[in-house]
Amino acid sequence: MEEEVRDLRSALRRLQQTPGQLITTDVEVDPKAELSGVYRHVGAGGTVMRPTKEGPAMIFENVKGHSGTKVAIGILASRKRVGLLLDCPPEELGKHLYRSVTNPVPPVLAKGPAPCQEVVHRAGDPDFDLHRLVPAPTNTPDDAGPYLTMGMCYATHPDTGRSDVTIHRLCIQGKEELSIFFTPGARHIGAMAERAEELGQKLPISISIGVDPAIEIGSCFEPPTTPFGYDELAVAGALRGEPVALCQCVTIPERAIANAEYVIEGEILPHVRVKEDQNSHTGYAMPEFPGYTGPASSQCWMIRVTAVTHRSNPILQTCIGPSEEHVSMAGIPTEASIYGMVEKAMPGRLLNVYCTSAGGGKYMAVLQFRKREASDEGRQRQAALLAFSAFSELKHVFLVDEDVDLFDMNDVLWAMNTRFQGDVDVITIPGVRCHPLDPSNDPAFSPSILDHGIACKTIFDCTVPFDLKENFIRARFMNIDRKKWENEL
Repeated sequence: MEEEVRDLRSALRRLQQTPGQLITTDVEVDPKAELSGVYRHVGAGGTVMRPTKEGPAMIFENVKGHSGTKVAIGILASRKRVGLLLDCPPEELGKHLYRSVTNPVPPVLAKGPAPCQEVVHRAGDPDFDLHRLVPAPTNTPDDAGPYLTMGMCYATHPDTGRSDVTIHRLCIQGKEELSIFFTPGARHIGAMAERAEELGQKLPISISIGVDPAIEIGSCFEPPTTPFGYDELAVAGALRGEPVALCQCVTIPERAIANAEYVIEGEILPHVRVKEDQNSHTGYAMPEFPGYTGPASSQCWMIRVTAVTHRSNPILQTCIGPSEEHVSMAGIPTEASIYGMVEKAMPGRLLNVYCTSAGGGKYMAVLQFRKREASDEGRQRQAALLAFSAFSELKHVFLVDEDVDLFDMNDVLWAMNTRFQGDVDVITIPGVRCHPLDPSNDPAFSPSILDHGIACKTIFDCTVPFDLKENFIRARFMNIDRKKWENEL
């Protein structure tokens, strides 16, 4: 019987048993730019500058300056691999996540010792130094510093007592200091920190690294699918059919993910802001999902670290910001959000959704729509409008018919070339707030853009008008007996 995936190590064992999904190396690698530079060629994919490709996950077993630790990268950098780890066909992942959101299983506090606390390092100890304790990579020579890119940040609202998990940009700033970047108004923990600051309080926070992939995928849901107060750990619980186990932190009144490889405990300080590149002075932060290295923020919040706990011989999990890994983590929950919104409005019409690699999982979606009757004409465009309302960061929507493989962009562009006319099938919605990391969303790009982060959302309707469907039937090939030809196929 195949081992269930419940943490990073069981996930790695499953990948190891699947040909072509995991490689390891004992060649010494420098975490400063070299590690990401190597994986760019192995399997980063996504919006990473070419040459790159989609490939296996990778474990670096010999990390310079960090004996006894390993770094794993690319665990989710393949839709096929995500399906393998979530026990779901890759093309059904969006629907699978949507069902999990609607049937949440809340986390529970586990009994007994937590695996993540096998080794405990407390701030204030003579040898306590985040740089030494955590082999965090610096992704490029331009980065502000070493980043934790796969930290599951967990905190509790000071008024409501409700907790939430999200992923944020975390840069090591000192022996006991991390900076955390909050996109204004976008993340729940940012709102918690703002409220704690209003109260003049520190906000306890745990950062769990190296966890069950179901937690990493589930943590990337956003409103309106998971509104304020919804703990996304409940999505992972639904995906696994059992609650996520939490443990009590050793130095702060907060909980962490019990089977994580690492946990960093700390407090977000009120009324303290730091410049992200205060040590490197590069002017840049780290590579972000659109494929560009984002500017360093001068308004990062500060986390005073109180402890680092970890398993024996821990494995740090990391990712490259623009890689296919981001497409999986951001894109699949977005697919679930769009599918759920449209399915409620017009059941049975939207067959599937794909948030493409080219859009980093956020900017672009392909909607596969079925027109069942004449009155469905025009509903496909309504579906696109619902997609925009379900996910504000979405910029472009492509609409295709049921005979188009939405996961194959060549097929989508075929539909655009044979079923699309620019003067009638482009619908533009200018002046809408989108995403600040898109460098074209800026007044310098076009005088029509009033403020940075505003975009023109666009629908590309590549569907056939209902009354012309008979004129657009694809060439029909013989259905074959696949068993007869299985060796060749």
